[in-house]
Amino acid sequence: MENLDQYLFGGLFILAGVLHFIYPKPFSKIVPPSIPRRNLMVYLSGAFEIIFGIGIYVEFAKHWSAIGLILLLIAVFPANVYMAQRFKQKGHRFTWLAYLRLPLQLVLIYWALLYTNWF
Repeated sequence: MENLDQYLFGGLFILAGVLHFIYPKPFSKIVPPSIPRRNLMVYLSGAFEIIFGIGIYVEFAKHWSAIGLILLLIAVFPANVYMAQRFKQKGHRFTWLAYLRLPLQLVLIYWALLYTNWF
């Protein structure tokens, strides 16, 4: 294990993935209606978060797990946009937080890049 950042990064995705299984309803609500089988998508994305999060801890898997997380972050970005738009339409008091989450995706992608062999 390289450092505390690596524990934090992997743990963040493991926790998020577990939450997909414990509390799937909030995640299902942010899947855009154009995407079929919302619940399946929630469980699949949660499973990949757990798998890739664990992979960040495994030296031989770290590079590919980081790439998997980058692709996952890109894949779920439309759900985050949809969530922000829904919050705004409904006058939700945490709309600003939903919009703040969008550039956070770029920070997470950059963080994942640090665990690839590309640098």
